[in-house]
Amino acid sequence: MIKNLVFLLEEHSAKELLTAILPKLLSEEITVFYMVFEGKQDLEKRLVDRMKGWQKADSAFIILRDQDGGDCLRVKQKLTGLCQQANRPAFLVRIACHELESFYLGDLQAVERGMGITGLAKQQQSRKFRTPDLLSDPAEELVRLTQGKYQKISGSRAIAPHIDLAGNCSDSFNALVAGIRKLVW
Repeated sequence: MIKNLVFLLEEHSAKELLTAILPKLLSEEITVFYMVFEGKQDLEKRLVDRMKGWQKADSAFIILRDQDGGDCLRVKQKLTGLCQQANRPAFLVRIACHELESFYLGDLQAVERGMGITGLAKQQQSRKFRTPDLLSDPAEELVRLTQGKYQKISGSRAIAPHIDLAGNCSDSFNALVAGIRKLVW
């Protein structure tokens, strides 16, 4: 049984998101740890050593990285290969398509509440926001939508507590949530 979840993250804003949503997903018996790297290259460079060096038993690892214009399947295959090199059987790799901000654009009600901007939620059913994972630059879109208020870390901290785990339009967010549930249940 998994007692420890270790998140290996490309950026600090991902930690802010997870800190807000994990209490809604996990039982209190599971302890969460975060390893935040200085970008995707640092994550990939240090991933194997960090996983190999982990000492706590009953641990599972979740790697979350932005797609950032790369081929999603290749990025996932590369990260999966690195996890296999670390010889840790309990791991999950998830890719935010194209960026973490797609998760937020998948729940404009959360953006509206977190950023204190009215009128955003009604845009959720527009073609653009029904499938936010297709947007090529979701961070830029979120800045535009919030009239410059959104910044990665503070925006994540503000929006994430309001995210609806069941009603998000981002398929990559839903895959992350489903993967975490499957790993710990």
